[in-house]
Amino acid sequence: MTTFDDRERAFENMFAHDQEMQFRIQARRNRLLGEWAAAKMGLTPEETDAYAKAVVQADFEEAGDEDVIRKLVGDMTSAGIEIDEPGVRVALEEQAVIARRMFIEAQ
Repeated sequence: MTTFDDRERAFENMFAHDQEMQFRIQARRNRLLGEWAAAKMGLTPEETDAYAKAVVQADFEEAGDEDVIRKLVGDMTSAGIEIDEPGVRVALEEQAVIARRMFIEAQ
């Protein structure tokens, strides 16, 4: 029975590790997305850092990416940048690729 228990623990550990890595990649993606939006809005480096952190925090409001997309579309529209939801989704996917690549290269 110990072999089965060992396998079960190994799968649980692997699942926990995968979930943690996914969380880190998503947080990095959101930070990169916040930096991208801040550059479009012409924010200063200090404002960019604060805005990127706010985008990461926005992702904790609800499950999925809708909260982040809503924040970016609203903020960028308020800043006079013409962007729509599909445009933000494209940027989100681009930043996700970059974030994954950063984690793969770091290992």
